Amino acid sequence: MKKAKIIVDKRESIAPIDNRIYGSFIEHLGRAVYTGIYQPGHPTANEKGFRQDVIDLVRQLRVPIIRYPGGNFVSGYRWEDGVGPVAKRPKRLELAWGVIEPNEIGVNEFSDWLKEVGSEMMMAVNLGTRGMEAAQDLLEYCNHPSGTYFSDLRIQHGYKEPHHIKTWCLGNEMDGPWQIGHKTAEEYGRLACETGKVMKWVDPTIELVACGSSHKDMPTFGTWEETVLNHCYEQVDYISLHQYYGYENSAHDTQSFLSKGFEMDQFIKNVVSICDSVKAKKKGKKDIHLSFDEWNVWYHSHEQDRKIERWTFAPHQLEDIYFFEDAILVGSMLISLIKNADRVKIACLAQLVNVIAPIMTEKDGTAWCQTIYYPYMHASLYGRGIALNTEIQSPKYSCVQFSDIDHIDSVAVYNEEKSEVSIFAVNRHLEEDVEVEIDLRSFDNLSIIEEILYENHDIKATNSANISQNIIPKKVNKAKIENGKIITVMPKVSWNVIRLKIN
Repeated sequence: MKKAKIIVDKRESIAPIDNRIYGSFIEHLGRAVYTGIYQPGHPTANEKGFRQDVIDLVRQLRVPIIRYPGGNFVSGYRWEDGVGPVAKRPKRLELAWGVIEPNEIGVNEFSDWLKEVGSEMMMAVNLGTRGMEAAQDLLEYCNHPSGTYFSDLRIQHGYKEPHHIKTWCLGNEMDGPWQIGHKTAEEYGRLACETGKVMKWVDPTIELVACGSSHKDMPTFGTWEETVLNHCYEQVDYISLHQYYGYENSAHDTQSFLSKGFEMDQFIKNVVSICDSVKAKKKGKKDIHLSFDEWNVWYHSHEQDRKIERWTFAPHQLEDIYFFEDAILVGSMLISLIKNADRVKIACLAQLVNVIAPIMTEKDGTAWCQTIYYPYMHASLYGRGIALNTEIQSPKYSCVQFSDIDHIDSVAVYNEEKSEVSIFAVNRHLEEDVEVEIDLRSFDNLSIIEEILYENHDIKATNSANISQNIIPKKVNKAKIENGKIITVMPKVSWNVIRLKIN
């Protein structure tokens, strides 16, 4: 059996983890909102029309922040369409996704839903068809207490207390030619600067996220980030990263596909270097942190989405059904986010319900969990605290896209308040189990709380509405602890969580 070693030292901390790295995303896209989180008349619907079965599954994830309302959708969105009496709200042609938007859900209703699931909102403003005035008005509507036109309008709409939205995105993927109102880096940088300036005049307590590149393979990647930050470094607090992985960008090679967490790690480090370069040139005093506010596996639904009829309502759009191997890659990506907790402060698994999502619903039927639900849940529940550097000594492999990749990848999180340590690890080997020694001697008197194993003999297996419990994690008792060291076996293509108590 192959062997690997992981060394964890509590003195080798990366940074305290901002819980918002376990965030997610709900866009007005497909069935994310309508028949997803919201379906009046559903057997579980509450008095506001929200599906309680979905609320329960989201609560289990403890999602700290949810980005809204887009995404590509926001670049053509009139936020005023989604407030006031629902019966008077207009139906619109939604150009980003080619559907009809009824505007039954807007910022107030979504705020109500967030209270149900225990999360906060990350609001995006439209910098495609609109600009700083609409952003200022929306911020005033959401956050100002009273005594102005838009704050009093919110009160008239039944919301006396402000929503106190802290985190705001200055548009979405403005470098993309597919985006409504696509802009050059110079055009967007100036607009982000002026919009950010006005918004912080309205509410100095907010944080702002500037658009980075839509993905790392954009021809303008790097120069876009530098140009944008040259304009709005003083106004913004974060720059965004977006990245989706699929077999089409993995040379149809399973080992390359499972290695994409390594690629994600390099992407993060490249953006950090650009941010620090701008800071140095400007003789700045603040770090620009990263908001990785779209990340996931996305490729299964591409063919079926080409067949969707335009100008329909809430079609089955971007509804990837995830394989078990997708969950292992999601676990690897979570490890990468935790490893970069010193600079990645916000991250959003895109998306949360029905649209490339861990949670799926049937209209009038059940809600169920996809394979990717479980690593995301484990990281969110047990990955809060201080990220620790892990020294990994693992057998390596090479594949079509990468060389010298560790079969075992891992990160540790120390929760000082709970006196717990959590180890997250993936075994990316396609054929062999690996015996892993975890050296934790810098922690005194450890005991194992639980060991969670997520494996399946068929990496192409899926869950579904009918067999939602087909692929679920299980608790095992394979790990042995002695003299500050743990010995366990991590099966091939597996996600592993070991939770430890400091006695």
